Amino acid sequence: MGKFDRYSFSAQPSFDEAETRKAFSKAVPLKTIVIYCYDPRAVDIPNAVAKAMGDEVYPGHIILDDSGNRVASSTTIFPVVVAGGRAVDALRSITVAQHLFGIQNIVVVHHSHCGATSFTADGIIDAYEREHHFDISTLYERNNICITDYEQSLRHDTALIRSRGGTPKHVNIFGYFYNIDTGALTEVVREIHQIARDVGGLRSSAPLPDLQHQ
Repeated sequence: MGKFDRYSFSAQPSFDEAETRKAFSKAVPLKTIVIYCYDPRAVDIPNAVAKAMGDEVYPGHIILDDSGNRVASSTTIFPVVVAGGRAVDALRSITVAQHLFGIQNIVVVHHSHCGATSFTADGIIDAYEREHHFDISTLYERNNICITDYEQSLRHDTALIRSRGGTPKHVNIFGYFYNIDTGALTEVVREIHQIARDVGGLRSSAPLPDLQHQ
């Protein structure tokens, strides 16, 4: 038994993967993933998206069991925080969120005065070669490395998300530009899927399966 196995669902003797997945879907009423930049000035983006969409709960509150353990949450928004808010870094998180919770919307937000606009793909590739003696030119597609045009990057990223097999077909995808100084959101992409979402009716907040707590 590993040192931290008591904190792992799959390491429990009674682990049932299908039932655990059902419990996760009940424990968090997730609807929307918001992908945005790790710039600390961008911290209010999930709140801005929640207000813009009108029917979201963020940050919500943590639900405790009788022993005071954190077993669920009322939030409907999951933030995915990555450099420049570029979608390439969020693809696995989208797939996992759908598998565990089910999602309805994916929102990509790029913000004004972003550090990802301060360099070019050639510039960062050359710098890594010069400073770290490593060629990163084949690690990432150039369109995913920096931001040269906000509208173009938002359209690229929303299209990238839609094109990937790990993205559920039923989700709506949005792209927003966020003004870091005013807090204003401007919609650039709105792709509404017409097929109704079916997640088996699991939308109420309910606790996760118990782990062995200290």
